[in-house]
Amino acid sequence: MGRRILNDALRTIVNAEKRGKATALLQPVSNVMAAFLRVMKNRGYIKDFQVFDPHRVGKITVELQGRIADCRALMHRQDIKARDIQEFTTRTLPTRQWGYVVITTPNGILDHEEAIKQNVGGQVLGYFH
Repeated sequence: MGRRILNDALRTIVNAEKRGKATALLQPVSNVMAAFLRVMKNRGYIKDFQVFDPHRVGKITVELQGRIADCRALMHRQDIKARDIQEFTTRTLPTRQWGYVVITTPNGILDHEEAIKQNVGGQVLGYFH
């Protein structure tokens, strides 16, 4: 999946949040995008999302909570080792109190806290706070 597609979807979510909308419609669909949204849902940044017709172009509707200040996908491929995750999050996120970096690992797509618990590294997909 192209990272531009993921970045466009995340920017759509941020723009809908800034306008005060309750839902955002994302097209096209990918498994990586659904996994990224699953991490956001597990951490309480979105209420829920539903995938419609994922085999073709498809679409995802996301129910927003008004909690997202910014979320982006990194356009360049950033490999990160397990021991360097904490330093990367300190540089990327505005504060240590909130926000998550999403990493694709051999164990699946995880946020930085889960990756540190499982002691795995991978490639950084993006972040949200």
